[in-house]
Amino acid sequence: MASHLKINTPRGSIISMSTQGGTTTVQLKWNSGFAPEKEACFNRAQAFVDSECLRCMNPLTPRRTGMLIKSGTLGTVIGSGEIEYLAPYARHQYYKHKTKAKWFERMKASHKEPILKGAMMIAAGKK
Repeated sequence: MASHLKINTPRGSIISMSTQGGTTTVQLKWNSGFAPEKEACFNRAQAFVDSECLRCMNPLTPRRTGMLIKSGTLGTVIGSGEIEYLAPYARHQYYKHKTKAKWFERMKASHKEPILKGAMMIAAGKK
């Protein structure tokens, strides 16, 4: 399973330069809140993508009893970046079903843009 994104910021640096008019010193310092803030935004964006994919795949997923859909919900850790179905027959249904095969690909074809737009807004900290 994928882990949450970890952002590491480099240590600051000091640059000194001597010129005819004297010495100029510049200090580059990272904002200490940058990494935790961006990590939280990116992790929220990943959780949004995972939950939206599950939600949008629901009507496209084959159903007789609804257990295949439930196995996707139970098998997926929201925010991990991986959607996993626990039902042993899920793979067969995904590739071999006569009318509803490859439901993720079909969902992606029709819902990719709004999901990406929402994820970008969350990652930018605007949502």
